[in-house]
Amino acid sequence: MDEMKEYCGVFGIYAPDTDVARLTYFGLFALQHRGQESAGIAVSDGRDIVCYKEMGLVSQVFNEKILNILRGDIAIGHVRYSTTGSSTEVNAQPILVSGEYPLAIAHNGNLVNSAELRKELEDEGIKIYGSSDTELMARKIALHYDGDILSALLKVLPSFRGAYTLVLLTRDKLIGIRDPYGIRPLVLGQFNGSYVLSSESCGLDIIGAKFIREIKPGEIVIIDESGVKSIYFAESNPHLCIFELVYFARPDSKFGSRLVHEIRQEMGRILAQESPADADLVIPVPDSGIPAAIGYSQESGIPFSEGLIKNRYVGRTFIQPDQRLRELGVKLKLNPLREVIEEKRIVLVDDSIVRGTTSRQIVNLLKEVGAKEVHMRVSSPPITYPCFYGIDTAERGQLIAAYKSIEEVEEYIGSDTLKYLSVEGLLRACRGGSEGFCTACFTGDYCIHIPKSVKITKGILE
Repeated sequence: MDEMKEYCGVFGIYAPDTDVARLTYFGLFALQHRGQESAGIAVSDGRDIVCYKEMGLVSQVFNEKILNILRGDIAIGHVRYSTTGSSTEVNAQPILVSGEYPLAIAHNGNLVNSAELRKELEDEGIKIYGSSDTELMARKIALHYDGDILSALLKVLPSFRGAYTLVLLTRDKLIGIRDPYGIRPLVLGQFNGSYVLSSESCGLDIIGAKFIREIKPGEIVIIDESGVKSIYFAESNPHLCIFELVYFARPDSKFGSRLVHEIRQEMGRILAQESPADADLVIPVPDSGIPAAIGYSQESGIPFSEGLIKNRYVGRTFIQPDQRLRELGVKLKLNPLREVIEEKRIVLVDDSIVRGTTSRQIVNLLKEVGAKEVHMRVSSPPITYPCFYGIDTAERGQLIAAYKSIEEVEEYIGSDTLKYLSVEGLLRACRGGSEGFCTACFTGDYCIHIPKSVKITKGILE
């Protein structure tokens, strides 16, 4: 798919007499797909909270020496892609607020009233060091935290407007919070009698923790020596971001009782029912298009085949490509199997089209190696509205389907035909999940009001 950026991943564990920093490292490793710009871990030993964070991947930020320094009974961790606030070390998380009652916080989501919160804090004389909404949340909570964290949260949380999943660390407590709409996910697991919080269930699997349940929208979960306590600070109005199921979540994670891989296969099956094609092969855009392509193949009876091989090591590089390499574009990431594709009518399945540039390059790549026809099939509806809740598409002009018809998009990317999964079809594929969904990027129906006076960008606080 086009580069639609994920927001963040969070992890937390309460496990006395355990190497919590190391377990958090592995949890973050499993959640790396949710953010690749920075990583951090904060730990509490009951007296002090220590935090280490840097720019880079989890494996680049941490080593044995650092993990051995991070000793304690409770830990939280974070991987980041910036939504509000630029990609700089000062915005890396967790955010630690020191003082008589220290706390650390890690956040997945995006607030829509960040400017308002910043002004309130500055009016209180609070110095803000970075440009992320997470720091505003941390300092607002700290302002009201006098030793009773629950009281502070109940006072402050109603002032946060937008999407937020939080893991919070005090000297003796691990806390998980989901906004009243539950736009971003959070799950609770159990590990050797202790408790774990994670953005996705794959973060539990990697350390051998058992999935217990999803944290509910509007719920605060407090974990300490007495066990797990649940409090609701607002009425639940579930609107899970449907793109978690379309693209963002790892295919081996579960939402409700369903594996994401199976949900994506169902999207492909319904897409085949809605938009059949006369073709010889079904080929996915790896990796995100694979489950839907399998479903499309199963439903249509058209054979499934790999046709594009992904270079999984292309990632980040500190060596700047010259102009010739830039012009290669998608060829740096994908290499077509000519012998598979040549003289074949291809159904090309991808999870979404954002800007259209990558889809155009892939279609051209297939035709260059001899594809007779390329029929593009997309396992989500056209993205016509920006996301203000933590996905990096805050400008509508970046979205090709917002200003071109399906026929015009088809012409732009160069496919012989182009069809999308309908909103109704997508919801039908996802309905076995545990919650209602936010579909604002397809429909423009935002569950949380976006102030007209505010144009959300990554640099709103800079």
